[in-house]
Amino acid sequence: MVGELATAGGPRSAAELHESLGREVPLSSIYRTLSVLEEAGVVTPHLGAKGLTRFELAEWLTGHHHHLVCINCGSVADVELTEQKEERVRSLVTEIAELASFRPTDHALEIEGRCSRCA
Repeated sequence: MVGELATAGGPRSAAELHESLGREVPLSSIYRTLSVLEEAGVVTPHLGAKGLTRFELAEWLTGHHHHLVCINCGSVADVELTEQKEERVRSLVTEIAELASFRPTDHALEIEGRCSRCA
């Protein structure tokens, strides 16, 4: 399952993992495995639209990135920014947090819209 997430190109739901693994692994086992991997800090859950949770490998394994989320089909794609653009995002995060006297420790950006298939 870790290998499947490593090559997925973005977060995947348990059902999507079940489908991509050829249904050889019972769905209940996928949920249990994801739970164990989450507790171990290997995967990170992302609660998406309509309450669907998708999982991806933790940033310490894959590197920092952001997501493009299709509001039509629900697909999620990873996006890595150049260091210059990432610095602009960090600066904006800091500015927004300062408005509420908040100290950010990290950030995650999800951009919602329609993917090329749904546009």
